[in-house]
Amino acid sequence: MSGKITDDTKSVLPMAVLNAIQNPVVLVNESGLVTFANWEAEAFFGASANYLARHDISTFIPFGSPLLTLIEQVRERKAAVNEYRVDLSSPRLGADKLVDLYVAPVLSEPGCVVIVFQERSMADKIDRQLTHRAAARSVTGLASMLAHEIKNPLSGIRGAAQLLESSVNDEDRALTRLICDETDRIVSLVDRMEVFSDERPVDRHPVNIHSILDHVKAVARAGFARRIRITENYDPSLPPVYANRDQLVQVFLNLVKNAAESIGDKPDGEIMLTTAYRPGIRLSVAGTREKISLPLEFCVHDNGPGVPSDLVPHLFDPFITTKTNGSGLGLALVAKIIGGHGGIVECDSQTNRTTFRVLMPASKGPTAEDPEPIAVKGKTR
Repeated sequence: MSGKITDDTKSVLPMAVLNAIQNPVVLVNESGLVTFANWEAEAFFGASANYLARHDISTFIPFGSPLLTLIEQVRERKAAVNEYRVDLSSPRLGADKLVDLYVAPVLSEPGCVVIVFQERSMADKIDRQLTHRAAARSVTGLASMLAHEIKNPLSGIRGAAQLLESSVNDEDRALTRLICDETDRIVSLVDRMEVFSDERPVDRHPVNIHSILDHVKAVARAGFARRIRITENYDPSLPPVYANRDQLVQVFLNLVKNAAESIGDKPDGEIMLTTAYRPGIRLSVAGTREKISLPLEFCVHDNGPGVPSDLVPHLFDPFITTKTNGSGLGLALVAKIIGGHGGIVECDSQTNRTTFRVLMPASKGPTAEDPEPIAVKGKTR
């Protein structure tokens, strides 16, 4: 088949290009009518292009929306305008419709403007991914410094306290014991932070996420979550994930332990593990120029009291915690591990419903484990 563009293809090519764009795009004429809408715009407004073409743009957006002012500005100035985080939430469009807008004039058609909508949900995912990676890098440098500058003098302090212990009375011996215990506690904290400074390549293979989650569930039931109901809702058709098995076990143990601690002694406490295939999200792999899709969604849900809303945006930053005796490093480590695998992790929280969502790329090769599904979707164990 020839790649030459003919007159026939010229007539359909612009439409094909616009329909291939993953953002809603509309053309508004001088009268305010929506004379063109791509497929994404039809989905965004919940109406066909023919229906949109019979109505003014103001019909589909909230009353007094800044978008109407932007359209008039573009018509007057004949120059494109960007506006960020515009709220288009309405009963027609639904809640949480926060978008970035690009409005540009069509110079060959006086009064006509093109509007491109970018929903903030995707932009926020990318922002969070970059924030988590930056936070992990900052902790990496801090960990290296702490390991060198703190652990060496601490060993000297502990050694001196042990020498004193043999030559003091019982009352003072309690103080030397306290010195040893506190230095051990600080060394333990520094050891945990040293994990962040390990930048060696990770040994990864295609692995079955359900075997990992089942292992995590067994560990939780035998220990910290023995009194909490743990259920599952798996998609058995998921392809394997290209990852380091031990690190993913560490990630989900952290998330399940957080969920269990959030639930506490609540009598009807429940943790649910879910897996699903969600195509459409594409992000860059850390340290490369490669673009990959993140269709694999793994979630840990709990019905605890939730995370304070002001804390959610900073939840994966180091030293951020809601626990009285927490170090604030667990979720920062989760973000580092998932980011190193080219994925993202995020949290949605409200009262009695908190979800930690991990999005990761699928493996292109066969799984190194049992490829047969180990769970039936909807099954509760």
